[in-house]
Amino acid sequence: MSTSQIGVVPSFIAGQWQTPEAAGGTEVLDANTGELITTVTGGKLDIAAAVAYGRGVGQRELSSLSLHERALKLKELAMYLNERRKDLYEVSYKTGATKIDSMVDIDGGIGVLFTFSSKGRRELPNSNVIIDGTAEPLSKDGSFLGSHIYTAISGVVVQVNAFNFPVWGMLEKFAPAFIAGVPTIVKPATPTGYLTEVAVRMIIESGILPEGSLQLISGSARDLMDHLDYRDMFSFTGSAATASRLKSHPNVIDGGVRFSAETDSLNAAILGPDAVEGTAEFDAFVKVVVTEMTSKAGQKCTAIRRNIVPAAQVDAVIAAVGKRIEERVVLGDPRVEGVTMGALASVEQMHDVRAAVQDMIDAGGELGFGNLDAPVVRVAPERDALAAGGAFMSPLVLRWADSRNPILHSREAFGPVCSVVGYDSVDEAIELAAMGAGSLVATVCTNDPAAMRTLTLGIAAHHGRVHILNRETAGSTTGHGSPVPHLVHGGPGRAGGGEELGGIRSVKHHMQRTAVQGSPNMLTALTGVWHTGAAQQLAGSEKFGAQPGNVHPFRKSLAELKIGDGLASDLRQVNQQEITAFANETGDTFYAHVNPKAAEANPFFPGTVAHGYLLVSWAAGLFVEPAPGPVLANYGLENLRFITPVAAGDSVRVTLTAKKITPRVTDAYGEVAWDAILHNQNDEIVATYDVLTLVEKEDTTYANWQD
Repeated sequence: MSTSQIGVVPSFIAGQWQTPEAAGGTEVLDANTGELITTVTGGKLDIAAAVAYGRGVGQRELSSLSLHERALKLKELAMYLNERRKDLYEVSYKTGATKIDSMVDIDGGIGVLFTFSSKGRRELPNSNVIIDGTAEPLSKDGSFLGSHIYTAISGVVVQVNAFNFPVWGMLEKFAPAFIAGVPTIVKPATPTGYLTEVAVRMIIESGILPEGSLQLISGSARDLMDHLDYRDMFSFTGSAATASRLKSHPNVIDGGVRFSAETDSLNAAILGPDAVEGTAEFDAFVKVVVTEMTSKAGQKCTAIRRNIVPAAQVDAVIAAVGKRIEERVVLGDPRVEGVTMGALASVEQMHDVRAAVQDMIDAGGELGFGNLDAPVVRVAPERDALAAGGAFMSPLVLRWADSRNPILHSREAFGPVCSVVGYDSVDEAIELAAMGAGSLVATVCTNDPAAMRTLTLGIAAHHGRVHILNRETAGSTTGHGSPVPHLVHGGPGRAGGGEELGGIRSVKHHMQRTAVQGSPNMLTALTGVWHTGAAQQLAGSEKFGAQPGNVHPFRKSLAELKIGDGLASDLRQVNQQEITAFANETGDTFYAHVNPKAAEANPFFPGTVAHGYLLVSWAAGLFVEPAPGPVLANYGLENLRFITPVAAGDSVRVTLTAKKITPRVTDAYGEVAWDAILHNQNDEIVATYDVLTLVEKEDTTYANWQD
């Protein structure tokens, strides 16, 4: 079914499209024209079957793939949707979204898929277990260790989304859950759920995702929470009232359902005392305020609702905001050329916003710009640009004589509306921002580092994100109201207390962190990462633990290399001539290496000592296999620590162990992290670090070299 035709929006449950009878359904209208688009049914869906299907088929299929394999699926899906954006745009216009609004929603959602695909492959192991932190020794002899691991929760995640971002809202929740290995059940909001259905249909038809990964519930699903338990997660975006009702469900309170909410937010923008009219900061502030008022017609949970500015700047800010709106905003059907702001999502939404504004005026607010009863901005010239059935509303700015008026800090008009209020001191600005009782984001606009630091630290605990704006970032900022997948989206208090996005953090939100205890061998087998004390298969010096007949690990491809394979070298003695030569060659003539008298006075050294990087270089000489082979390159060191100084006359040796092997799904090679330990002649640890190499999956380099 195409939503360009009148019909019922279907659901995708248990691997099948289902369309219950339309009796009792809700008619959904084009936000711009009032024309009937579709109907969202109130018919009964088998929610229990959807949950069971996700827990069964979805879990089984997702767990058969590694974190990297799932991340690659996201990239493939992003590329598929990217080629079909125009089709999504055509449907998006019906929601009142302009081309730019649709770009934020649709392109932004696809961008989330690309970002999580990249971060998943770069920052996560190619397995289904994520190690959290380092192992903790729990016995003196090292035979008993403790660690922490993340594994996917064993249920489903139900994602209830708001009407304002029907594509991005789904994909930003779906991407991290999918990488974690948790099946998703999406429940979009009724006014724009028809666009979500089109996107889901594209995804299902692509055949890219494993079966059971994604299900869609269109329409009423009041018993959703009844079917969930401690295995599952419920991720909600919407009103605080609805979130409160859901959080009070027995399956959350007593049943252990994981619950995350992103709700109402009276976000603030603070203009610093230095940012007076005529400064770059003042101009940047006005620009971001107007952008947030008009993007998606102000229907954004991150939009600026309260502008907190120096008392002497209130009139100037309102005048500048009004002027920019008059110059740049063209109201109308977004399908009409030149329109920059479309309708609200529905006539009901428009009435709600107008009622909220009227309540605020009745309580002491005053219109500083705009007219509640008629457009005050340019209207597209076509006669039907403001169709009688459209949900159009012109931007409004309210001013407040009483900066602490309770309704200013408690009532949200979820549309193209904001308030401007004055402050007399930076401390007062902080107090006013905090009166929002918890918000998703605040902007601090100033070029004064001291004022910025005071404001940011003063409001940080009340916000999920602080956007610092000045002349240096005015041209490059991603914006006040644009959550990016790399950073946390969510906020305390009124904002819901939940947390989404934030890179790999959000993947872990869909996983259980478990403490594990056992021997080094058992933890190595569990995690796929070698732990100190676990079995090793060492080549090299039998005096230092190598077994006869073992092959040098650098001669092994990924097909042959095993965790615990490694090399034990012989000792190499250090002399002062080599230390001095290294100092002269590199220019590192720090006194501890070349001045015996000064070195002896240093409490850390017994006299002149070898450079740490000289020791690391010697270690490479002790473990390297010089002939061409499957090891293609050394691409870095991690966690390098120098522990015991090495003086002339001392000796060093190295033990190298394959610690972590990460094949690249799309390449003929992978990464190997080697545990490297340098000891001296007394078996004291001199240095520890990880060596990172790129290694072929199959050894072709040697054969090519021979040819």
